[in-house]
Amino acid sequence: MRKRSLIPSSLIVLLLIIVTIFFMFPIVLAVVNSLKSQGEMFKSVIAWPKALQWENYKYVLTEVHILRSLYNTFIITILSIVGIIFCGALAGYKLSRTPGKVSAFIFFLFLSSMLIPFYSIMFSLIQVASGLHIQGSVYRLPLIYIGLGVNFAIFLYHGFVKSIPRELEESAQMDGCGQLKTFTRIIFPLLLPITMTIVILDILWVWNDFMLPLIMITDYKSYTLVLLASTFFSEYSTEWSYILSILVLTSLPVILVYLVFQKYIVQGIADGAIKG
Repeated sequence: MRKRSLIPSSLIVLLLIIVTIFFMFPIVLAVVNSLKSQGEMFKSVIAWPKALQWENYKYVLTEVHILRSLYNTFIITILSIVGIIFCGALAGYKLSRTPGKVSAFIFFLFLSSMLIPFYSIMFSLIQVASGLHIQGSVYRLPLIYIGLGVNFAIFLYHGFVKSIPRELEESAQMDGCGQLKTFTRIIFPLLLPITMTIVILDILWVWNDFMLPLIMITDYKSYTLVLLASTFFSEYSTEWSYILSILVLTSLPVILVYLVFQKYIVQGIADGAIKG
């Protein structure tokens, strides 16, 4: 009986190990090749470097102004996340607590916008951004990210708010709290699980996004990390050692955030989509 009970768990563990190796292999390969010279990398991608080339990281840190691009990416990500959380939480709460045809129609519009591919609105978005003077600005680019990402946040908040008893709001209102104060003091703290899920997913999206900064940012000083890495691609040569070094440094903050808060992702999406 004990042997029979151990076989399924052993197979599951073996399967998890295989899947882990499968997903970790590209990351390990990128780190290893970022410590090679260009010529050594072309000889063998899989081989371990004969001598660790830390000069690749020294070059991108000192000569390529990666810290400036890191600052740009950080500012864009933080402002976008704060805007998405603020607008998404308020809108999701209000739509959830205001039943009726108007609220249902507005919520339907937000859900419908999630089905529109980005490439179908890309050229119109460029024209609108140009008219509003958003192009080229690190501090105004988050406005577009907020517009593109708030619909998914509203969808998750809308479902999660339904699981919160209305009696909490009624008690707060009897104590003299207004609707906004009730939301900030009572409701929003209870939305922490779904908020963390939205934060993690949107950080992964905004931090690693390439297309929107590509069409909106024209000044080299405003480049994000992903755009900076793309400058090493040219028609006649590609500096893979520097590209991999930048990509490794770019991925580290996102990987750390994901590892710390990964438990919220599945739980938060399930609660936001199913509850209510």
